[in-house]
Amino acid sequence: MSVFAIRSICCIGAGYVGGPTMAVIADRCPDLQVTVVDLNEQRIAAWNDRDLSQLPVYEPGLDAVVGRARGRNLTFSTAVDEAIANADMVFISVNTPTKTKGLGAGQASDLRWVEACARQVAKVAKGHTIVVEKSTLPVRTAQAIKQILAAAHGGDDHARSFSVLSNPEFLAEGTAIGDLEAPDRVLIGGEEPAAIDALASVYAHWVPQEKILRTNLWSSELSKLTANAFLAQRISSINSIAAFCEATGADVREVARAIGSDSRIGAKFLQAGPGFGGSCFQKDILNLVYLCRHFGLPEVADYWESVVALNTWQQHRISRLVVQKLFGTVTGKRLAVLGFAFKADTNDTREAPAIRICRDLLEEGAQLAIHDPKVDPEQIARDLHLPASAAPDPAAGPSRAALSGDGTWWQGADEAATIAGADAVLILTEWQQYRQLDWTVLAPLLRQPAWIFDARSVVDPAVVAAAGLKLWRVGDGGVESEA
Repeated sequence: MSVFAIRSICCIGAGYVGGPTMAVIADRCPDLQVTVVDLNEQRIAAWNDRDLSQLPVYEPGLDAVVGRARGRNLTFSTAVDEAIANADMVFISVNTPTKTKGLGAGQASDLRWVEACARQVAKVAKGHTIVVEKSTLPVRTAQAIKQILAAAHGGDDHARSFSVLSNPEFLAEGTAIGDLEAPDRVLIGGEEPAAIDALASVYAHWVPQEKILRTNLWSSELSKLTANAFLAQRISSINSIAAFCEATGADVREVARAIGSDSRIGAKFLQAGPGFGGSCFQKDILNLVYLCRHFGLPEVADYWESVVALNTWQQHRISRLVVQKLFGTVTGKRLAVLGFAFKADTNDTREAPAIRICRDLLEEGAQLAIHDPKVDPEQIARDLHLPASAAPDPAAGPSRAALSGDGTWWQGADEAATIAGADAVLILTEWQQYRQLDWTVLAPLLRQPAWIFDARSVVDPAVVAAAGLKLWRVGDGGVESEA
């Protein structure tokens, strides 16, 4: 089969992957028409908002990329069928969450939206269409997509035909634009060389050929799950050592620097913290666990499942430490939480460590003041399953909720307002602005004796001690700074 000419691309799904990926493709390939479609009218409206600060996805640099391409060759639309029919290549970039019920609940991926997309493509596509898996999918999902598409050949339009490729994303939220513009690799899995070459020709507009890797379909699908599993394993590993450091007097930052200097190990993903979050790591590992059990590999499944178990343990460990340090109870006490997103430079809260830690503290009856520069308070309320309350007057006595032992939370307008009247501050996201806080100025706002719980290693212990505050820092086995 000859090389397929790609003139028009459609991406189904305008989320964290589809939106930025298609924006960069449109920016780097001005000769291609790129349309991103989604049934969520509110999301599409946000992508089309004239104010680029209102984009539904926050990523540094994304607004500039969208600004250059939107209205030229980048379109956001709810006209799904029309975009599919006009496309030479269709990316499937929809959510694949972990199933909450039924077979494989808690581990297997829910593929209902992927299947729905495949059936929609089979129904309305015209001519030859290359279908690209962009969502993170279980191994051999491509086979199901191929069977659905093959069934379309039996319709009235016998001219329709399809190729299926796997092109997993390897984006880190907060650096997604840089990851797209200068990727470590682009992975394309498939069985038809012409289709693979067609997709490779798109990326070749800006990615060197040696970084475009070609594999079979199944290797490509498994590579995505494996990459996330390995990265998450490093985070759980260093967090396990952080706990050991605290027990023995070692400093996990020094240990990480020492082992990270080994070229066989490397320094990346060795920052101890409250654990991994985001849309991929836990979901992909649990999917891998499910598949390993399905294929009769229980020992392998147990190994990877332990990575998730330790991540959960680390978050519960931090919340227990807070309670222990505050005289064994946080009931009715005000705790300031700085950061709710799962990492800095994103507004994504999916599986954020702050969720589990805050829920634990609310269960203990804490009154939480939460600040995050990018996360919408309504999203925090959804994640905590608790609506926000009005911010109380720090000078007033205990609230009725505090006296009854009910946990509540409210939004802090800024760091100072969040901290005012609190018994402790928890730093759960490594936003740059939290590194620059002046604790000498903020310390008088806290109720003494006050603690700083630094789960991200962003504060200077000497500065905190000089401000008269007590400090717990993840993985620091040294003497706590006792003012």
